[in-house]
Amino acid sequence: MLSPELVPLFVALLAAVSVGGIAISMLYARAGRSEADRRLAAIAAWDGPMAGAAAFEDGGRKRSIETTLRNLEEQQKAKKGVKPSLTTRMRQADLSWSKKTYFVACLVASGVSFMVALTIFGVSPLPAMGFGLAGGLLLPHLYVNRRRTNRFKSFDAEFPNAVDVIVRGVKAGLPVVDCLRIIATEAKEPVRSEFRAILDDQTLGMPIDQAVQRFAERIPVAAANFFAIVIALQSRSGGSLSEALGNLSRVLRERKKMDGKIRAMSSEAKASAGIIGSLPVVVTCLLYLSAPDYITLLFTTLIGKLVLAAAAIWMGFGVLMMRKMINFDF
Repeated sequence: MLSPELVPLFVALLAAVSVGGIAISMLYARAGRSEADRRLAAIAAWDGPMAGAAAFEDGGRKRSIETTLRNLEEQQKAKKGVKPSLTTRMRQADLSWSKKTYFVACLVASGVSFMVALTIFGVSPLPAMGFGLAGGLLLPHLYVNRRRTNRFKSFDAEFPNAVDVIVRGVKAGLPVVDCLRIIATEAKEPVRSEFRAILDDQTLGMPIDQAVQRFAERIPVAAANFFAIVIALQSRSGGSLSEALGNLSRVLRERKKMDGKIRAMSSEAKASAGIIGSLPVVVTCLLYLSAPDYITLLFTTLIGKLVLAAAAIWMGFGVLMMRKMINFDF
């Protein structure tokens, strides 16, 4: 039996122990449930060792793609300001000329221009020499550039079909090299000869990404550049080649449609520019037929010749300005 003086102290001690036990049990249960919840959540979120490997692989592939794109962008910037040499331009124009042949063509064009200015237009020998020099420098250059531009246009028109052949072949299970060989055999020029050059480079042991990069250098158009980027990314970082080339084919065809729409929308402006540019020549011819004495002053007097020269210069500036306004680059 406890004494009456110790009973309140004993009750207070039991109450303190009870409250402390309840508090400890509640805190321990909460901490245990929180730790268990965390462990259960971690187990539920873990999909096994393959998931971690897949996440690591995706991150590595993304970094590889970024590195490849950065390297390709640096290469494009380094080559952007470099103009192609004369030999490169003649090869891009599908001309088998050497530099000696080109210079011989310049001499022939210079002599023909001199004789035309001297005999047909009746120009004195000194100005005729200027015409001959200008003809020798400009005519072969314009001829090479014209052939080069036409070849690039033919390539742009045929290249989407070649990309579609690669997409269908890869989906059917054919290797990329066999698809390239089909294009090099059955495609139209100039796509056929360029893909044959890719196969020749690969036969000599060059990797396909480097062979396609040289192909983009031989044909410096946007479509070939896109194709080289896709092949380089696929060969260095993997991925679905058929899907990437399918997207490329779709982009190229959409660009072609956009080019047709731009040509249709700018046809009115081009017709107006043609009328405005030909109007002075037409008016001069009509005045010569109706009143030759009135118009021949421009050809027989010094002031008239100066007026004609100034008018031709300003007319040339106007034609170049109109051409710049109606040509769209996209």
